[in-house]
Amino acid sequence: MANLLVTGGAGFIGGNFVHYWAQQNPGDAVAVLDSLTYAGNESTIAGVEQAELVKGDIRDTALVEALLRDRDIASIVHFAAESHVDRSISGPDAFIDTNILGTNSLLKAARTVWLDEGSGKPHRFHHISTDEVYGSLGPDDPAFSETHQYQPNSPYSASKAASDHLVRAYHHTFGLEVTTSNCSNNYGPYQYPEKLIPLFLLNALHGRDLPIYGDGMNVRDWLHVEDHCRGIHACLTRGQPGETYNIGGGAELPNMAVIDHICTSVDRAFVEIAGLADRYPDAPAAKGRSTNELKTFVTDRAGHDRRYAIDETKARAELDYAPSHSFEGGMAHTLRWYLENESWWQPLLRG
Repeated sequence: MANLLVTGGAGFIGGNFVHYWAQQNPGDAVAVLDSLTYAGNESTIAGVEQAELVKGDIRDTALVEALLRDRDIASIVHFAAESHVDRSISGPDAFIDTNILGTNSLLKAARTVWLDEGSGKPHRFHHISTDEVYGSLGPDDPAFSETHQYQPNSPYSASKAASDHLVRAYHHTFGLEVTTSNCSNNYGPYQYPEKLIPLFLLNALHGRDLPIYGDGMNVRDWLHVEDHCRGIHACLTRGQPGETYNIGGGAELPNMAVIDHICTSVDRAFVEIAGLADRYPDAPAAKGRSTNELKTFVTDRAGHDRRYAIDETKARAELDYAPSHSFEGGMAHTLRWYLENESWWQPLLRG
């Protein structure tokens, strides 16, 4: 039996990881540390019996130290972060506080308990980061590898880049056993509806505009959250301390292609699923029209990176990682989940 601390485990990726880890390791105890800000939702991990939610702030170093000691925890999986680029533009201070100071607090606690007071037993601090730390690619540039120069272009990506450097420094300076993974754009169940895919799905169901930044041709690599969880699992079990691994979905697509897929999928769902028009009467598809009519172009986001792409050669070779979800299959699963779990997302729209 292992004891695990998952920070931000009531959020989107962290919550999915808690579900995944519990399924893969049913004997493990999982402590979830989450401050339950707007994107943290206790219901995301409801029903995971071995998960204990501790409401608290990762900047509370004493609390983290106590959790590590009292629960004999030897692994931290660090998801907790402010992550929405738009919010980082309007209010960068929260990103500095959580992503940089919060990560430093966790590292200090881990160093104190595992190294300064520890017995020398194996431990692992796994840090989840983003491909956005690498900046923006041109249309013909090679994909991001782990050695790509950091060139963050938003307060969000700059704060994540800083946290990556702190994690690396604690390994090289103090000997903390760390790994870092930089992932591409995640999608799937339990994603807060401010990100593109859940926002556009729910707007389509409610007949609201689909706001498209700029020309809609910004390119992202799309990673189903379950594949990301598998990649993190591989980092924990097979990753080498001090190493960084890029985790991608193998689905590099312009935003417009993703939006077109959402519109087509929603239209098809209203044809195939009985009663959907009664549940969502404001959707164009409920009236036999196309969801495409909701597309609206808006002013581009400040500093909007043009293209991200992940080179996952290292993860494939060293971790035996490969994504298992195609974009089409992952999107079908995601749409189905949102249609079947209105009780989870409906309160978020009211909030």
